[in-house]
Amino acid sequence: MDFDYRLAFDLAPVGLALSRNRTMVDCNQRLCEMFGADRTQLIGQSFQVLYPSADEYERTGARISPIINRNGTYADDRIMKRLDGRFKGETFWCHVTGRALNRDAPHEAGIWSFEDLSANRPVKAELTPREREVAAHLMQGLTSKHIGKTLEISHRTVEIYRARLMRKYKASTTADLVHKLMSGG
Repeated sequence: MDFDYRLAFDLAPVGLALSRNRTMVDCNQRLCEMFGADRTQLIGQSFQVLYPSADEYERTGARISPIINRNGTYADDRIMKRLDGRFKGETFWCHVTGRALNRDAPHEAGIWSFEDLSANRPVKAELTPREREVAAHLMQGLTSKHIGKTLEISHRTVEIYRARLMRKYKASTTADLVHKLMSGG
């Protein structure tokens, strides 16, 4: 049986990107559709173009390195930004999974998958970059102390962001907030 790996890559049901030094060197059609762009707008570009802010791109890169160094893979849910098309600039929840080809240099080369979660989890409130990060960690079930350690901020600062999120989502408890974040409620 002759299998066409390029065709499988292009027709995969999730967005895929091959990277070198946090720059996209190849991507599939699903990734282009997800971000409202064509291949020429993505190939050769930094992943930064897919983030709501440069700050979030930098912090995410710093957070990814030690985890990929440890086990070769990384996964999280984060808010990304559509690059172009009719939803240009729209933010959406995305599940991102990556694998480094070399654990000792995690950003050197890798493959990344992107799954659009917006159908199940719309972004309802206008959130700041830090609120988006705290929300993503809350949905993973992390405590304020653990989130603070991960984001390199105090747990009290995390609690301030959690309180802001609870107000924005009209949540009465953390469990209620997590439910509303997960359901887009």
